[in-house]
Amino acid sequence: MKQKLGIILIGFFVAALAVTTLSPVPAVAGPIKLSYANFPPAPTFPCVQMERWKKEVEKRTGGKVSIDTYPGGTLLGSKNMMDGVIAGQANIGNLCMAYQPGRFIVTNATSLPLGIPNARVGSLVLWDLWEKYQPEEFAKVKVLAMFTTAPTNIMSKVPVRTLQDIKGLDLRASGGAAQILGAWGANPVGMPMPATVEALQKGVVKGLYSSLEVMKDFKFAETCKYVTMTDTVIYPFAVVMNMETWKSLPKDVQKVMDDLRVEQSEWTGSYMDNHVTEAVKWSKETQNVEFITLSKKEKKQWDVKLQFLTDKWVENSKAKGFPAKAIVKDIEKLIKKHSK
Repeated sequence: MKQKLGIILIGFFVAALAVTTLSPVPAVAGPIKLSYANFPPAPTFPCVQMERWKKEVEKRTGGKVSIDTYPGGTLLGSKNMMDGVIAGQANIGNLCMAYQPGRFIVTNATSLPLGIPNARVGSLVLWDLWEKYQPEEFAKVKVLAMFTTAPTNIMSKVPVRTLQDIKGLDLRASGGAAQILGAWGANPVGMPMPATVEALQKGVVKGLYSSLEVMKDFKFAETCKYVTMTDTVIYPFAVVMNMETWKSLPKDVQKVMDDLRVEQSEWTGSYMDNHVTEAVKWSKETQNVEFITLSKKEKKQWDVKLQFLTDKWVENSKAKGFPAKAIVKDIEKLIKKHSK
């Protein structure tokens, strides 16, 4: 009898232990983990703005969100950034729309030679343009920021003082900037910015056409001892989030990110302008780079050769169903608005 009672008690003990083991233990809720992919190296301005956004979101959500950043193409590259975010390979991604001119037609209109004076104005113009037209290519993502580079200039191993000097010169550029170089008679060579460092060293290109912060960020001032000031066009960027990720976030977290959108865009533009000033100073003082200013007469000759680009963009975009003339007029109005 005692043996049977012992067996029964052991049975109850094992059953109780099993129930205890299988019962769900209340989990301690941790922060929401998000991944943020970027393609340029960490010191460059798109990554500086990424780290600033990460810091602000983590601070403003009281640690409710934790963001892991991946600069230098370690998670997604420049060409597959948008599709990678849509597919969920990264929760957030930063892309340069100039790398895919046929895909981002409305926002890439800011790359036309319309006189955007600096990155702060360019960033606010780009944001307002996107907000008004809500282009279809952004329908599958949540837009978190829009910003631009400062205006582009020619950095080269040889001096470029006239249109004659630029003819046939191999210069790195992408998107609308490549068309501008072509209009001036140069030979535009398309390649990602990081690849340009080696291309310059090997003589594949004689220079590049970009905003001037790269003189310091990529140390181009060490090989390009001349800068010709054209201040022509900008490169547009966007920061986007996977839509499923966005929908899964708590409302208070969404509000923090929404409230940051215009602020982050303007902050990045202002940071870029200040960084360009620093890069120019560094290039002059430590690398003895010569900055060439075109005469009014010479500059006018350069500008005249670019008018056809806007006309051509209007014609092509109109044929695809876009209100092209209205978009150009909106950009011109927004430049005046944000330049005040």
